[in-house]
Amino acid sequence: MSQSSLKTERLSAIVPARNEEAVIAACVESLAVQNEIVEILVIDDQSSDRTAQIVRSFSVQYPNVRLLGATELPPGWVGKNNAVWIGAREARSEWLLFTDADAVHAPDSAAQALSIAAKSGAALVSFSPEQVMETWYEKAVIPYVYTRLSRRFGFTDVNDPRKSTAAANGQFILIRHDAYDAVGGHASIAGEVLEDVALATRVKAAGYHIWFGSGKGVVKVRMYRSFSTMWAGWKKNLYTLTGGNLQTARAEVARALLPILLVLLPAVVFGGITESVLLAASFLVVGLVGIQVAYREELESSGFSPRLWAYGIPGRILFSAILWASYRSHQNGRLEWKGRAYPAGTPRASKG
Repeated sequence: MSQSSLKTERLSAIVPARNEEAVIAACVESLAVQNEIVEILVIDDQSSDRTAQIVRSFSVQYPNVRLLGATELPPGWVGKNNAVWIGAREARSEWLLFTDADAVHAPDSAAQALSIAAKSGAALVSFSPEQVMETWYEKAVIPYVYTRLSRRFGFTDVNDPRKSTAAANGQFILIRHDAYDAVGGHASIAGEVLEDVALATRVKAAGYHIWFGSGKGVVKVRMYRSFSTMWAGWKKNLYTLTGGNLQTARAEVARALLPILLVLLPAVVFGGITESVLLAASFLVVGLVGIQVAYREELESSGFSPRLWAYGIPGRILFSAILWASYRSHQNGRLEWKGRAYPAGTPRASKG
């Protein structure tokens, strides 16, 4: 595909929104200024706040912005999947861009994604967004989670058509409309809570090439604006993201906590033997700092600022707690998100 033909590509942006009044304006405006995007379909998923009102105001300023309403959640569906499926059926373009309401796009995000698709031959292009983090708990948990996920879903492996590893980030997925239809779209993964990875897996298994990479400078997201929503969000997904089995969950918890215990226990023993609190505290501090310094390399390799190394210890502890809570939720058969409850396990479907 030539660069000149890129200019004629039609692209529909599809934005599911459930109670997103705090972020929807920035998302829609960042999409509306892009020439490649011929229509922006915002699906109001039964919001109880001002989300729909805000989108309507944008539709006056930008004629290509359309507000759609999500139906009552059908049995067997996750809310987000139902919303984007409604949008996809209304979309009229050759390319579909699925993006979340909390994503803010660079002025050329669509152009960059289309260019990558043209150069790589990919039917699906996904960016892992640049993470905006303001609170200590965001800086602790989010980078640590992503450093672990980068081991499981490495960009090189995902982009290699010879390997089965598949992944995408639902905050930015560009997919060719015909490929989306060929794999059954979101209707084929209606009950999947981890819908982005599920869609990428189906696309790659069908023989289409996918491209997954860093979205730094392309799209940015502040995922969670409170501790409770951060906990609930990762609790919903983390167990599945790390492998979805008890053995892997235990291994991840051990990897996170064991270095801390290996520093803490000798410090206590050393303090008891020497009867010197100062020496024990010095041993403990040196050990913990050593763990943090090693974390710097993981941060850099995952695209995060090495200055976040100071949050490594609380990150390990919170990661372990959330992962175990996620495992327990799956064992108990109940996941909760945005006021809805979903059965976990088989079938992973909405109760409506």
